[in-house]
Amino acid sequence: MDFSGGLYGFGIPFLVILTALVFVHELGHYLVARWNGVRVEIFSIGFGPELFGWTDKAGTRWKFSIIPLGGYVKMFGDANAASMPDGSVAELSPAEKAVAFPHKRLGQRAWIVAAGPIANFLFAIVLLAGLFSMIGQPFTPAVVGEVMPDSAAEAAGFQAGDEVLSVNGQSIARFEELQRIVGLRPEERLDVVVLRDGQEVDLVATPSRAEVPNALGEVQEVGRLGITRSSSDFIRHDPATAVWQATRETISIINQTFTALGQIIRGDRGADELGGPIRIAQMSGQVAEHGIPQAIFFAAVLSINLGLINLFPVPMLDGGHLLFYAIEALRGRPLGERAQEYGFRIGLALVLTLMVFVTWNDLLRFEGLVNFVKGLVT
Repeated sequence: MDFSGGLYGFGIPFLVILTALVFVHELGHYLVARWNGVRVEIFSIGFGPELFGWTDKAGTRWKFSIIPLGGYVKMFGDANAASMPDGSVAELSPAEKAVAFPHKRLGQRAWIVAAGPIANFLFAIVLLAGLFSMIGQPFTPAVVGEVMPDSAAEAAGFQAGDEVLSVNGQSIARFEELQRIVGLRPEERLDVVVLRDGQEVDLVATPSRAEVPNALGEVQEVGRLGITRSSSDFIRHDPATAVWQATRETISIINQTFTALGQIIRGDRGADELGGPIRIAQMSGQVAEHGIPQAIFFAAVLSINLGLINLFPVPMLDGGHLLFYAIEALRGRPLGERAQEYGFRIGLALVLTLMVFVTWNDLLRFEGLVNFVKGLVT
């Protein structure tokens, strides 16, 4: 059975990138927990039985586990890796309560939980800033070079030499940012402000819908205006500018991710575009083949998405804990143990369902597997 697409050759780049991102995420939890006086019992990369590890002077067990898809930090006072409170925390001595996570103030617990996603965002900014300062950033001015005949741009009134200043109120500094926004919005109204002969001109454009292959050879629907860029540049920034541009790029990726998710929820974009571990492994291998800069950018995008996913208000994820803490702040007391337990069960079911769904999406992309399954049922 031949799963086309080189699935087996992508494992090493995938594991290297994923391990780095998981380590950064869990390190965020760990550092802020220690800073707030919480004893950390386990720092694990992966789940399941331990492969190897060591215990440091503070009593933390650092380990690599057999299932490499994720990781966790277990703090003193937690019942499990999902940070469900241990029912016996009320029986702790004063010295033990001082280092137990559940006995920390609400604000401290919230910061410890939020530190993981924040670490992912900061790591992405560091990666992108290093890339933009040492290698450079694609930085093409958002100036129209040519307007294609019978295109959406021509219908909207674009002219060669127009400089795009904003789209739907979002400022545009690079042609690449304009491409990203337009590509995600086929057949959607765009309010565009351009600079023409020193004057700002308001235009309304509706990108056409086009089918194009992505880097994996899959056909995707994207928006097209029908303009070309006037020139192409690649600029290396000084460190301060690199950090600023990396921050802008991170915010832009976050905005576009939410846009794409909103389109999937509304039904404007197919849910089959969601990918799981297999697709990420495939993409990791392909970007690694194109060189270190592409791999660094890909790692930054994955780090941003890892941070975002963990902030979703689903029990089992960091966002679920933050939701419980918000409820605690409003009520003046935590939710009961039974309510939290049911919440975690629902969260686990949602997470597992999503994992099954995206993994099935991944498998369907391999023609050999699809033909194999068809052979079993026909």
